[in-house]
Amino acid sequence: MKKNSIVQRRQFLKSTAAAGLGFFILPSGTLSAANSPGNKLNIAMIGTWGRADAHFGSVSSENIVALCDVDENHLAHGAKKFPKAKTYVDWRKCLEQKDIDSVIISTLDHTHAFIANWAINRGMHVYCEKPLGNTVEESRIVRANYLKNKNKIATQVGTQRHAKPNFERVRELVKDGAIGELTDAYAWGDRQIRRPGYPPAKGEPPKTLHYDLWIGPAPFHPYNPEYFKGVSGLNCLSWNMYWDFGTGQVGDMGSHTIDLVWNAVDAALPTTAEGEGQEYNPEVTPVELHMAFDHPANDWRGPIKVHWYQGGMMPRSPKPYVDLKRIGHGAMFKGTKGYVICDYDSRILLPFGDDADLTYYNKRTKDKVIPPMGHFQRDWIDACKTDLKTHCDFDYGGTVIEQMLLGLVAYRVGKKLDYDGAKGRVTNSDQANALLSKEYRKGWTLNG
Repeated sequence: MKKNSIVQRRQFLKSTAAAGLGFFILPSGTLSAANSPGNKLNIAMIGTWGRADAHFGSVSSENIVALCDVDENHLAHGAKKFPKAKTYVDWRKCLEQKDIDSVIISTLDHTHAFIANWAINRGMHVYCEKPLGNTVEESRIVRANYLKNKNKIATQVGTQRHAKPNFERVRELVKDGAIGELTDAYAWGDRQIRRPGYPPAKGEPPKTLHYDLWIGPAPFHPYNPEYFKGVSGLNCLSWNMYWDFGTGQVGDMGSHTIDLVWNAVDAALPTTAEGEGQEYNPEVTPVELHMAFDHPANDWRGPIKVHWYQGGMMPRSPKPYVDLKRIGHGAMFKGTKGYVICDYDSRILLPFGDDADLTYYNKRTKDKVIPPMGHFQRDWIDACKTDLKTHCDFDYGGTVIEQMLLGLVAYRVGKKLDYDGAKGRVTNSDQANALLSKEYRKGWTLNG
């Protein structure tokens, strides 16, 4: 695998700043310097409540030209902030507005890949909340479409915790050899949301909710107010554990926490996937789950195994006095000479063995420390106007969610899968291949 382009870009930015060079060489067709007067993006916000609230401040300096939400009350919420924007309830109609050049997607998980792919087809920059897709096929289609257009558009997956400086400090420890040769990486989350199955029909949708558009490409399920419980930003916990609408904690907090590992190990797609956990429920994603993946060597490390745990299933602690369960969402890296244990904000280096004296550790100098990313949403906005490079683009984010979704397939099939990442096919299970994609309701297409 080629060297981490994100890190190379960071080093370039730092070196040019140090040399007093205040310019970029831009790809043909991109906009001029990010702070030029009048150089503003024309953004459509699809989803105007919940996670969308987190974007209002960072986009307030841009032109918000369109707002879209299936709930007219939520649409009014966005319109109070951006009264000049045109409003829509159907994102397909919204994307036909001619002056839109950028899209922020804060909708239900099962619509993310659809809106993102349609927007890329129209040459738009795209910021999409995680997860990028709900199936292996969805993530691959969106990622491939982005790669065809990467010299024209900027993309970002909404794993905003990536902006925390600790992500880079963990990467430096692992890559620079503080734990010797890396052999294994683990990530976990302890959230537990249990449901027996889809809620039964109950009542009628309010007149302000376009319920058929809320269902979108998913199989139809009758209305129940249970789907709409929860405060702004946490309503997803009312529906994302159901297979037709989400992928449970794999796509939710799993997207954030596996990012601690992904940022450090420079992995491509796995060659195997396996999963185990609670008994399979055809309606509800699992709470207890462990998934594992084999990754081949790259240019700085040997082959490794990557693990994901959730719902109380956990990796074994390296020492009895280290209680990993006290870390609600965390990661651990095992090497030949020690461990790094971390959460989003802090880390512990735990050497082991009589020769673990750290003399082998290639500690970097201050000028080689990876510079801070800065504001996560601004990273995308600035990229749209300059070099199109972001830290969590659809290549980076699409690859890791493809792995996680493949692990869910392995869990459902109940066997270790051999995976051809180039073709996106499982080579030892027809049943697994059938689960890499899903059918959509009539009238909905992923490639519009």
